[in-house]
Amino acid sequence: MVSLHRHQLAWLTRSGWAAVLGRPWDAQARDCLAHWALHRLPLVVTRQPAHAGADGWIALGLPAPACWGRRRLSLQVPHAAVDGLGEFPRLADVQHLPPSARDAVRELLGRLSQCHAAARVFGSYGWQAISGLDHVRAGSDLDLSIAVEGAVHADAVARALGLFEAPQLRLDGELMFGDGAAVAWREWAEWRGGRARAVMVKRLDGVHLHRDAAWCGHTEPMEIAA
Repeated sequence: MVSLHRHQLAWLTRSGWAAVLGRPWDAQARDCLAHWALHRLPLVVTRQPAHAGADGWIALGLPAPACWGRRRLSLQVPHAAVDGLGEFPRLADVQHLPPSARDAVRELLGRLSQCHAAARVFGSYGWQAISGLDHVRAGSDLDLSIAVEGAVHADAVARALGLFEAPQLRLDGELMFGDGAAVAWREWAEWRGGRARAVMVKRLDGVHLHRDAAWCGHTEPMEIAA
């Protein structure tokens, strides 16, 4: 089985879905899962419990749309139940953004291209692009996942994200490092600017607080606010 990472999508086999639907769900959850199975929609890789991989299981999630109460469904499936893995759509391919934000998004895409970075959309906008259902609500953030190649690249991407301004649309999301570590881009900017003593680093096995930069391959001393 290939290595897993945050915000990764997983499609189940028909037999995998049959096993999931055979579990004792309540009526609302079963109805949502049955729709996902019928339309071969993906689930998302979530935090993996200790020993899950060694035991042959993968933890997955489904953030349901409004028509199923926006419930967050959690399940575990065997490796053999996964038919394929993939990624959320690219920002450039998401069509249902607010019209008032399209110019700002176009400018952001240009800045990210100059940084040699590509953004993928997860969260409510990403799920709505995948399912076509009502995941987005008034005030939903635009959540981006951007792969970065070390601290210097992350700095450049964070600067590009920090220039985003759009009416009634807040930009959120994570910088994804090559070893699977992820940091909220706003927290990264605060930490690198010396306005925070530590940064929260998320991995599939949990969350860790780091004060130094060795975890991201950056060994130069950092100025930390007093």
